[in-house]
Amino acid sequence: MLKVPYTLIAEPGGWLAVQPISTAALATAGTGDVLAGLIGGLLAQGLDPFRAACAGAWLHGTAGLRCAERMGQAGVVASDLLPELPIVQDVLRREGL
Repeated sequence: MLKVPYTLIAEPGGWLAVQPISTAALATAGTGDVLAGLIGGLLAQGLDPFRAACAGAWLHGTAGLRCAERMGQAGVVASDLLPELPIVQDVLRREGL
């Protein structure tokens, strides 16, 4: 996984995913730890690493966008993502993104 203004996710077999969801609100201490925890949780639920990384990046980015809409780009901290995660997880489950 490469985090730039967007996210690139690659796997050894050659698959590459681009996650275009991005916000400067996620450029704060601790938000990467939230992303790592999301991916770890998805791995623990049985997703393969590539899919876990893709889903985790989408959840993380979408929660960040929701925070930015609610709070603005500045001042978002990692814990602000937590209330958004169940909402975006529900979207992922319903729409199968």
